[in-house]
Amino acid sequence: MPTPSISESNSVSQNLLRSRMPELDTLRGIAVLSVVLFHGFGLEYGLKGLTGLPKLLVAATLPGWAGVNLFFVLSGFLITGILLDTRECRDYYRRFYLRRALRILPLYYAVLILLAVLSRTGLIARPASWSFLGLSFIYLANVTQLFGVPMQYGVLWSLAVEEHFYLLWPTAVRLLSRRGLVCMAAAICFACPLLRALFYWRHYAGVGYGWLSADGLALGVLLAILSRSSWVKRPRFKQVAIGSLTASLLIFSLGAPFGILLTSRLVGFIFRETTLDLFCFGLVSSTLLVGTSRWKAIVNRPVLQFLGEVSYGVYLIHMLVFDVVDHAVSRVAPTLVATQGDFGRILLRFCLGASCTFAVAYLSRWYFEEPFLRLKGRLAGQTVATATKSRLGGSLLVPVIEPEPTES
Repeated sequence: MPTPSISESNSVSQNLLRSRMPELDTLRGIAVLSVVLFHGFGLEYGLKGLTGLPKLLVAATLPGWAGVNLFFVLSGFLITGILLDTRECRDYYRRFYLRRALRILPLYYAVLILLAVLSRTGLIARPASWSFLGLSFIYLANVTQLFGVPMQYGVLWSLAVEEHFYLLWPTAVRLLSRRGLVCMAAAICFACPLLRALFYWRHYAGVGYGWLSADGLALGVLLAILSRSSWVKRPRFKQVAIGSLTASLLIFSLGAPFGILLTSRLVGFIFRETTLDLFCFGLVSSTLLVGTSRWKAIVNRPVLQFLGEVSYGVYLIHMLVFDVVDHAVSRVAPTLVATQGDFGRILLRFCLGASCTFAVAYLSRWYFEEPFLRLKGRLAGQTVATATKSRLGGSLLVPVIEPEPTES
């Protein structure tokens, strides 16, 4: 089935939405690298015992968790674009769900199996109960606490939210007009802060985790619709991008005294996510503009694009790889085990874990995931050649950001 001609629909998309948008791979690489740095430094060891430059370097990794917000905005933008461009197709649902399943499920379930095996053979110290694995198997990792089960592998919560989005949003796009979709996305953007306020007030710690971040997905939806609107010209799109970036930075600067940077205060818990998502909205739209200008080299960075291409695997396995590295170092060279405040050993641990993660993710992409991607092309009505040429994507989340509208 030929791809709908994006350029025929509106003026801004004549060069903004293309068959390949490599600048979004750069953003994906930034997002996943931020998360890996956060888990490898700030989250694991904190700042205690550090001084000078090491303390500054570790402190710089602390905001890395916001990479997930960037993935959510990218997901809302690209997945909604896929659905809008194919919603008149006869095999709309089959095509979408089949391609999502073949892209996401093989590696996801392989990681669950690895987690179960490694935790039971003593190769990692991380527990993985059958209850947690069972809930994760059906993509309920974000609500395990509702069932009295602790979160035991943190990266899975965002993938659960992505799956819920994939499950519900195609029907909304199929049934609603673009105006209806705008209204629904706007309602989500308003509802999430209100729900965060309720959860803070009622002390619902961890309940509904992830669903309260749906305003990031909703802003991505709005960006997808905006970029396909006939009344949006490139100068106006530029104004929207700059305006959203400016507004988010202004809110952060003015809101700092009131806790906008924190979750430990009511204002911060309510509005920090929204402000971050607004910044990511501006970042994605600005990157699209720069990527289609004479300055495109700024946002086309090969190393980051490589990380973007393997980001699904990196995101899924990096914590597991760090666990294996910790176990191996403790057995082979216990004097090199990283401890809080020892920056040299922390850095060594990160270099070992990150390099192994990137290598495993690369091998997984080409020797494990690729056969499923080829199958995806055949079953979705594509030729093998076209499927082979397709760029990978995924969820943090790399199924999230697979540029499927670009495929024929």
